[in-house]
Amino acid sequence: MQKGNIGVTTENIFPVIKKFLYSDHEIFLREMVSNAVDATQKMKTLAEKGEYKGELGDLTVRVSLDTDKGTITISDRGIGMTEEEIDKYINQIAFSGVSDFLEKYKDNANNIIGHFGLGFYSSFMVSKKVEIVTKSYKEGAKAVKWSCDGSPAYEIDDAERDSRGSDIILYIDDDCKEFLEKQKIEGLLQKYCKFLPVPVAFGKKTEWKDGKNVETDEDNIINNVEPLWTKTPSTLKDEDYKSFYRTLYPMSDEPLFWIHLNVDYPFNLTGILYFPRIKNSIELQKNKIQLYCNQVFVTDQVEGIVPEFLTLLHGVIDSPDIPLNVSRSYLQSDREVKKISTYITKKVSDRLKAIFNEDRKAYEEKWDNLKLFINYGILTEENFYDRAKEFSLLKDTEGKYFTFDEYRKLIEASQKDKNDTLIYLYATDKEEQYSYIEAAKEKGYSVLLLDGQLDVPCIQTLEQKFEKSRFTRVDADIIDRLIQKEDEKKSNLTDMQRDNLSAVFQSQVPKGEKAEFLVEVDALGEQASPVIITQNEWMRRMKEMSRYQSGMSFYGQMPDSFNLVLNSDHRLVKEVLDNVEKDLADDLKPIESEIKGQEARLAALNQQTEKKKPEEITQEEKDDKANTQKAIDEQKEKKEKLIGEYAQKNDIVHQLIDLALLQNGMLKGEALNKFLKRSVDLIK
Repeated sequence: MQKGNIGVTTENIFPVIKKFLYSDHEIFLREMVSNAVDATQKMKTLAEKGEYKGELGDLTVRVSLDTDKGTITISDRGIGMTEEEIDKYINQIAFSGVSDFLEKYKDNANNIIGHFGLGFYSSFMVSKKVEIVTKSYKEGAKAVKWSCDGSPAYEIDDAERDSRGSDIILYIDDDCKEFLEKQKIEGLLQKYCKFLPVPVAFGKKTEWKDGKNVETDEDNIINNVEPLWTKTPSTLKDEDYKSFYRTLYPMSDEPLFWIHLNVDYPFNLTGILYFPRIKNSIELQKNKIQLYCNQVFVTDQVEGIVPEFLTLLHGVIDSPDIPLNVSRSYLQSDREVKKISTYITKKVSDRLKAIFNEDRKAYEEKWDNLKLFINYGILTEENFYDRAKEFSLLKDTEGKYFTFDEYRKLIEASQKDKNDTLIYLYATDKEEQYSYIEAAKEKGYSVLLLDGQLDVPCIQTLEQKFEKSRFTRVDADIIDRLIQKEDEKKSNLTDMQRDNLSAVFQSQVPKGEKAEFLVEVDALGEQASPVIITQNEWMRRMKEMSRYQSGMSFYGQMPDSFNLVLNSDHRLVKEVLDNVEKDLADDLKPIESEIKGQEARLAALNQQTEKKKPEEITQEEKDDKANTQKAIDEQKEKKEKLIGEYAQKNDIVHQLIDLALLQNGMLKGEALNKFLKRSVDLIK
């Protein structure tokens, strides 16, 4: 029997392993099974090269539980080890000279394992004792048994074993008894070993017999040794890809389409990426891509390997160039990983362009589901727009699709304003903005439908990319001002009439914390609506962007600001103004006369002091101006109160405001009920 101490420079390595790997302690099973698979693969390679002449036999790696003994055993029929090899590979840990070991790696078990060759020693995270019973494939080799109880001391003794290979026996520690549960181990094997290239068996398959589950003689193989991404794309059918998708994501709808990655230069990379169907933002989940290294599961935290916008995709990526000791900082700094990210972006772009070119009709049918990924790419990936512009589409309210160039050619003759800026009109909801869309169509304009989750946030990027262009929502203003062809037509009303008309409607618009209305008067023509509600494009866009960008939350807290535009050419608006002037003439005349007189006085006072320096203006002059302004304000307040009391009783004013609110889906509850009753009364 040989006894000795494991060659480490730190006496307390095992407490370190236990303590600092504990958060990731389940990794031990991945490491143990991966080692067994590696030993088996090496055996197959030796046989292929003719260096091993014997029968390979059954190469299945077996994982078994013994709850009575409290052990997990991982068995393989790989190359095994001689006593000298145990001394070389097990007793000498690649672990020395790292003074900041604890601080640097305390949060990342993968880093400890990968950087210090501690794959096998991860078994001590969960074990109070570990045994290896092994026999080398080499002719005349003897079976040996290595054991260690979690201290640097170990023992090597002779053992009995009929065939080559190794059994790793883990005596599970008292505080890790959950790893002696069949369901727990089966779950970990499914997670980490589902696609290993060598069969991995865990117990026997069961069948329902005589009212209960009974074990059969057939091994319960938990993995698929030839997953779809390892196969040549030309040998696969659509159903193969769909079936594999169902294996990965059993509860998901059928994917839109997929991209099979297969590259061996300048790095090795295989995989399949799927574009999922996303019905709503709840389904918008990242980290659905699984990363593998030689078919061993590594992580589903793929930021850094896959570009940000493609983290919305599903599927698998397998690359031996990405080691098992993946960490976020490693991924962000590694040059090879950045090459992989660039390659995946190019491959996805090329595939989308090919699908678009090969079958545009089928591509258009998928566009409403697909555009979320494209928009996300345009927003987050600096150079993605240059690729995406060739297969990105715009859809109009008629359901027709256009490339960026096609749509520009469609509208450039009719939708340029007086400054030669091309105006892209858009709607976000066909039903809610129906009347505005129709008004634009009557002018011969085309309206885009931007109803996707990231359509509107993308507008700003497109405005930067498109030459001398601007996007404007179709209800952002009256149609003649959305695409202003000439200077505004002036209303025939006097300033006083405009003020009176504005005051009538301003006094009756809804008051609330969530919305505020600014009334303005414009000459829109006799056939246009009497009252139109619009919302400033810039302010609305800022509020919408505040939902996506935390630094803009200020805009999100502001009330919605709307313009209530009165059409001074419309018969009903004229009637309201005529009635105000007729019914309130006697009351308004002295007030307006007083306002005019005081305003003239204020103008004269301002003229007297405008050339004086602030310190030259006397207190008397300051008081005179302040008192004059106060008098004006008091008269205006008196006038507004008078007009407000009159407007309160005017059913036509209320009806016109409510019609505009109703048109925009803003009339609800008590206000809607009043409108309905008033409508019936007016019909009578």
